[in-house]
Amino acid sequence: MRVSRAQAQVNREAVINAASRLFREHGFHGIGLKDLMKGAGLTQGAFYKQFESKEDLAAQASRRAMEHATRRWSAVATGSPDPLEAVIELYLSLGHREEKSDGCPIVALGSDAARQSEEVRIPFQDGIAAHLEVLEELVPAAEGPRNQRKTMAMLSLMVGAVTISRIFRDEEISQRFLDAAASEVRRIAAAQG
Repeated sequence: MRVSRAQAQVNREAVINAASRLFREHGFHGIGLKDLMKGAGLTQGAFYKQFESKEDLAAQASRRAMEHATRRWSAVATGSPDPLEAVIELYLSLGHREEKSDGCPIVALGSDAARQSEEVRIPFQDGIAAHLEVLEELVPAAEGPRNQRKTMAMLSLMVGAVTISRIFRDEEISQRFLDAAASEVRRIAAAQG
């Protein structure tokens, strides 16, 4: 049965959204096409009508995940009297630690993305740049490269803390890593020069 162009586009978006979640949960190589398509409510046969390859889907799903994460930061910052604190509390929380399929794609797939093709790495690079832009808007202004160094250190600390916190089953230890990172991120943001 032939699918209309509009329905094909809806199906394509459903696959990208499902892959965005499923790749974060299982990794790029931890889930096959059959299960990716099943996650979107479609059959595997429809895949090659929508995407050139699994790598093509991984790149598009990565872009979608990174854009979602950046929008999430911006939304929580916009809705708070202390935007930077709101981002810190959202990101360095046990709730985020548990959000494997909807959490930060850098945490979930960063080391895996580093081993992928340029096509898959570019959405991560763009997403990291967008995260840094959000942080730069929230951190008290410093001139040029110094502010960028601060935000790079802050993002690195945040991503590392969530990554490490996910390794531990013990919530108390996980929380200690998140709290330590939050304290350091605040200190870096407040530091002059």
